[in-house]
Amino acid sequence: MQMALLARLSLASSEARESSLEERHAGSDEQTSEQSTEEAFQASHFDSDSQVRLGSSSVNGSLPNTGQLGGKCDTDNGMMRVPSDRTNYSGDASGEVADRELSVSSAPQRENVILPRLGDVCMEGPFVRRQTSDRGFPRIISSSSMDARGDFSAIENQVRELINDLGSDSIEGQRSATSEIRLLAKHNMENRIVIANCGAINLLVGLLHSPDAKIQENAVTALLNLSLSDINKIAIVNADAVDPLVHVLETGNPEAKENSAATLFSLSFIEDNRARIGQSGAVKPLVDLLGNGSPRGKKDAVTALFNLSILNENKGRIVQADALRHLVELMDPAAGMVDKAVAVLANLATIQEGRTAIGQARGIPALVEVVELGSAKAKENAAAALLQLCTNSNRFCNIVLQEDAVPPLVALSQSGTPRAREKARALLSYFRSQRHGNSGRR
Repeated sequence: MQMALLARLSLASSEARESSLEERHAGSDEQTSEQSTEEAFQASHFDSDSQVRLGSSSVNGSLPNTGQLGGKCDTDNGMMRVPSDRTNYSGDASGEVADRELSVSSAPQRENVILPRLGDVCMEGPFVRRQTSDRGFPRIISSSSMDARGDFSAIENQVRELINDLGSDSIEGQRSATSEIRLLAKHNMENRIVIANCGAINLLVGLLHSPDAKIQENAVTALLNLSLSDINKIAIVNADAVDPLVHVLETGNPEAKENSAATLFSLSFIEDNRARIGQSGAVKPLVDLLGNGSPRGKKDAVTALFNLSILNENKGRIVQADALRHLVELMDPAAGMVDKAVAVLANLATIQEGRTAIGQARGIPALVEVVELGSAKAKENAAAALLQLCTNSNRFCNIVLQEDAVPPLVALSQSGTPRAREKARALLSYFRSQRHGNSGRR
C-alpha cells in the first residue's frame, strides 16, 4: 500500500504541475528571452506534432500536459486501437508510453495504429497483469476488477520474474523480458514505480550496450517510458545511464537512436541533468541525428537540443557541433520544423558564438521570413533572436534592414503575442536610435 501511495503521489504531483511551464516569467532581458523561448517551444511544439509522446510535469523532471489516453478495445475484431505504439512525448520526441494525451495540437497527427489484442494490451483500467499468449510468452493484459493490493503484488511478482530474465545469458530471454518491461512501463505511473523499485533500471542500463539490436532498442525504450516518473528520472541518471544512452545514440538502429534522444530530452527536464548530459558528449551525436536522422529522429534531436540549450554552458557545445547549419535548413517550411528550429536559435542567439554562427549559416534572411510568415510563437522567437543579433552587431543590423524586416516587424509590434510585440517594438526603437545617431554624426 505504501508503494501505491507513493506512485499516486508522484502522479498527482506531475498533474498538479502540468501548467507550470507556461506560467513562468523571467526578470533580466536575456533570461526573459531564454525562458520565454522555453515556454514557446514546449507549449507550442512539445504539444503540437503528434499524440505519441511523453507527458508529465516539467518542474521536477517530468513533462508537461498530462491527460488520459483514450485507448479502447475493439471487441468486434479483437484488436485495440490507440493513437500510437509510441510515447506521448512532448511535441515530437520518441517513446511509446501511451497514457498521456497532448492537450494542444495544431500540426498533423500520426496515423492511428492497431495492436493485436492477443499478446498485447487492452487498457480497460489502471492496472495490468500477465497471461500466456499462444506463442508461449507471458503477456500483459488489463483488469479493472482487480483489487489494488493484489494488483501490486501480482505486478511485483511479474516484474521480478522479468528481472531474472534480464540478467540471464539467454538472448531470447532478454529480448522477451525487455519487450515485456517496455510494455508494462507503457501504461501507468504505478507500473513505472514498481518496475524501478524492483531494480530493473540498472539492468536495463546495462543492456544499452547489448550487441543485439532489438534488446538495445527495447531497453532504451523501456527507460524512456520509465523516465516519465520524476523519481525514475533521478534513478536513471544515478544508474549512470547518460553515457550508455550516448552509446545508443552513436551505434543504435534508427528507432533506438530516436528513443535515446527522447530519453535524454526527458532526463534534461531536471536542471542538474542538463550539465551532466552536455558534458557527456551527447551534443555531437544529437546534432548528427538532427542532420541525418529520419523526420522523427530530427524532431527528437531538436527537442533534446532545445532543453540542453537552456543551460549557458551547453550553448557553445551546440554551436561548435555545427548545429546552426542544420537548424537553418530546418527553417524551410517544407521540413515542418520551423517553430522548433527557431526556438533553439533564439537561445543560441544569446551568446556571441551563436550569433556569429547564425550569420555565417545565413540564418538572418530565414529569421526575417519567419517574422513575416511564421506562426505566432515562431514570430515571437524570431523577433527575440533578431533583437539579439542587431543590438550586438552593426553588421548584422544592416543585414536585417537590407532584408526589409521593418514592415513585418511593424505588423508584429501591433498584432503579435505580448512578448512578440515587446521584442518587435524594442528592435524598431533600436533601428530609430541608430538612424538618429548616424544623422547626428554627419
